[in-house]
Amino acid sequence: MTIAVDFDGTIVEHCYPEIGREEPFAIDTLKKLAADGHRLILWTVREGKLLDDAVSFCHERGLDFYAVNSDYPGGSWNENAQRKVVVDMYIDDRNLGGIPDWNTIYEMVTAHLSYADLLERASAGAGTEIHSGTFKEKKNSRGKRRRHRSLIGRIIDRCREARSKFSRR
Repeated sequence: MTIAVDFDGTIVEHCYPEIGREEPFAIDTLKKLAADGHRLILWTVREGKLLDDAVSFCHERGLDFYAVNSDYPGGSWNENAQRKVVVDMYIDDRNLGGIPDWNTIYEMVTAHLSYADLLERASAGAGTEIHSGTFKEKKNSRGKRRRHRSLIGRIIDRCREARSKFSRR
């Protein structure tokens, strides 16, 4: 699997343009994913010396990337090129819902889990069942009761839709 990984706020704390402290277990997890055969691409807004510093920071800790801000090794980004890289997955702190801890990220990648899978596991562990048909009563602004589909149910549906679209590729 090819995975794009952001730097600031993901591998290190967000202190741009400085390099923040390493996020706990980030480098170790990424090294393990690379050892498992995944191709890691550093995908960051950094460029020039700031990018070189980020690459060096990771290299000094034993983490080297398949490519940097490019789909392939040795590729380079310029203003006229598409900035988004073609990958199977993005790991980024700006992800909807934020970034999970690195142990969870590793589990999601290796077991091919979606957020919907994690929510279902969490609900099972809590002894309650969450599914897309969950409804609860809610009063609207006029005080009338109405059935309202839960946010969790909508999230699970969207994750399942995305997963089925991805698996059809």
